[in-house]
Amino acid sequence: MAAQNTATTDAAQTGSAHSPTGRQWLALSVLVLSQLAVWLDNTVLNVALKTLADPDEGLGASPNQLQWSISSYTLVFAVLLFTGGVLADRYGHRRLLLTGMVLFGAASAWAAYSGSATELIVARGAMGIGSALIMPATLALIAQVFDERHRATAIAIWSGSSGIAIATGPMLSGALLDHFWWGSVFLVNVPIVVLCVAGSFVFLPGVVTRVRQKFDPLGVVLSTAGLFAIVWGVIEGGHRNDWTDPAIVASLAGGVLLVAVFVLVELRVANPSFDVRLFRDIRFTGASVAVMLTFFGLNGSMYYTSFYLQGVQGQTPLECGLSIAPVALGVLLGAPLSAKLVRNHGVRPVVTAAMLIATTGFVAYVFLDESSGLPLFWVFLILQGLGMGAAVAPTTEAIMAILPADRTGAGSAVNNSLRQIGGVLGVAVLGSVLVSVYRDRVTPRLSGLPAGDAAAAGESPEATRLLGAKMRLPRLSDIADEGFVHAMHVASVVGAAAAAAGAVIIWWAFRRTSSGARSSM
Repeated sequence: MAAQNTATTDAAQTGSAHSPTGRQWLALSVLVLSQLAVWLDNTVLNVALKTLADPDEGLGASPNQLQWSISSYTLVFAVLLFTGGVLADRYGHRRLLLTGMVLFGAASAWAAYSGSATELIVARGAMGIGSALIMPATLALIAQVFDERHRATAIAIWSGSSGIAIATGPMLSGALLDHFWWGSVFLVNVPIVVLCVAGSFVFLPGVVTRVRQKFDPLGVVLSTAGLFAIVWGVIEGGHRNDWTDPAIVASLAGGVLLVAVFVLVELRVANPSFDVRLFRDIRFTGASVAVMLTFFGLNGSMYYTSFYLQGVQGQTPLECGLSIAPVALGVLLGAPLSAKLVRNHGVRPVVTAAMLIATTGFVAYVFLDESSGLPLFWVFLILQGLGMGAAVAPTTEAIMAILPADRTGAGSAVNNSLRQIGGVLGVAVLGSVLVSVYRDRVTPRLSGLPAGDAAAAGESPEATRLLGAKMRLPRLSDIADEGFVHAMHVASVVGAAAAAAGAVIIWWAFRRTSSGARSSM
């Protein structure tokens, strides 16, 4: 790290100069479990999307409401991470972690008992606030508990733990949906929160920071408004299928303008919550953008994978959860493997190769159709997970390596916010591509139906199948399946292009990295 840590920690850190102590590993377990709760919230919802769209078993959510049920959480999470990092540096990382966990648990219970799609969207936004306090604190606490020699391994474990959520989340969600109502998928967060709160008091260091960062309300307002305007424009543009609509154009243009003003403001603030000056380091920029593009492809593909398995393949929620699980195998293999490879070969070749592997996994969806077998699908998922796991751990370590100790909270917020921005844009962009392409594909084939019914049926595959069942027209189900698969192919190519761009950026950004310690960041 660039500066000596000014924070005081408890005795758990004293053994870090040699080998991690049992107490340090227990502290890491609490931090991993805290992050696991945040990741579970994303993965359990993917399997529940089709149920939420059902007017009888769920909330009758429309396609854009489903996108917002995901995006409200990730958008709030992303923009408030800046503030969460600053508050963690200012008031103590453990204190903010505990506050975030309590808020996250309460909002999870609210989401479970939401009475409408709109209420669920709002509750998910409240969960995003809690997550924004949790995530910067977890990574900053790792930097305090472990010294430089063991920090990379701890971060690799922390990053790879997302694979556990990717594996258990869909299976847990599927099992719950097979036996309980849809709200049960959010209640799983409550016992995790209880364990994390108890473990935080026992094993995590209580930190007193000597450098107090200033709160940046203008930056928070500008970043929130700008990103919201961009995401709203992307989601609504796809829903309306009219990208020239003045409201859509104004939202996208206004969002970009607000983000640009946000950058200019942050450049003039002495202690910004989101330090854009860090992006002057080409390696920091390359690693950050690569992480963002990785999550763009992953979150987008997970959005349409659930509909493919449950809608086209006819799987139950539990079968869907089990079918998605192989992606976790790739993540769990890729994260620890990449840490070893980077020590020997450096960030550039390892992360570039990892992102090309992820690209292959995303684009391979074009080979799936209505009759594809699961083994082929599982191969694609493992490739996605392997690439993601091997890319995220080294890039995260590269981001954290250049930060001074008193800025670890804000620095981890940059890392995590870009992950979430990539994720929310992935769902927004690829979800909108999916809706637009599907509508264009099936609308001509519905021309023989009454105008009102045809318009409603063209909104989503679920609506097409529902009308087919109502009118006793089995051919509408076939039209829905074929139209969705075609739309999924187009969306997968867009996601693959994002991952490929990340590979190019990493190769370029780390081109001047020398050998030795610097190359193994």
